[in-house]
Amino acid sequence: MVLFWNKNCATNFRLHGVILIFYYCEKGYLTMAKKIVGIIKLLLPAGKATPSPPTGPALGQRGLNIMEFCKAFNARTQSIAPGTPLPVRITYFSDKTFVFDIKKPPVSYMLKQLAGLKSGSNATGKTIVAKVKVKDLRKIAEEKIEDMNTDSIEEAITMIIGTAKSMGIEVQDE
Repeated sequence: MVLFWNKNCATNFRLHGVILIFYYCEKGYLTMAKKIVGIIKLLLPAGKATPSPPTGPALGQRGLNIMEFCKAFNARTQSIAPGTPLPVRITYFSDKTFVFDIKKPPVSYMLKQLAGLKSGSNATGKTIVAKVKVKDLRKIAEEKIEDMNTDSIEEAITMIIGTAKSMGIEVQDE
């Protein structure tokens, strides 16, 4: 059974070191509570999850249904460009069910798409492979901010500038 994570209808509680998730239905009463066993983080291509590595071994060694995850992931990512790398956070429970949350593509991928690159610089700080404008980085920050550890667009832009510099991409002012 696959349960889709919805931040609006789930509440986390920690009781004596055990994390439980309580789900509420539309009528407002408790429908289930499960003990979280662990969290798996993967980077998978949109619409192309298969039982081969890294998906199969990561889920299989924990006794989770690999094909069920692959089918659900591929169904949820069919509207995204195929092959786009997506970070996935899989929370699995003691009864071998799981929920997963799909995040936005990594900033490095977005920067490569923006600059039209296949890869970043081999000599970071010495070789400039592309130039981007701050207004373009603002668009990336606005799209990615929900997955970043900040609520400020300016701070998100600063983080993205750091990633761009480490990839050999020069950031130009307006």
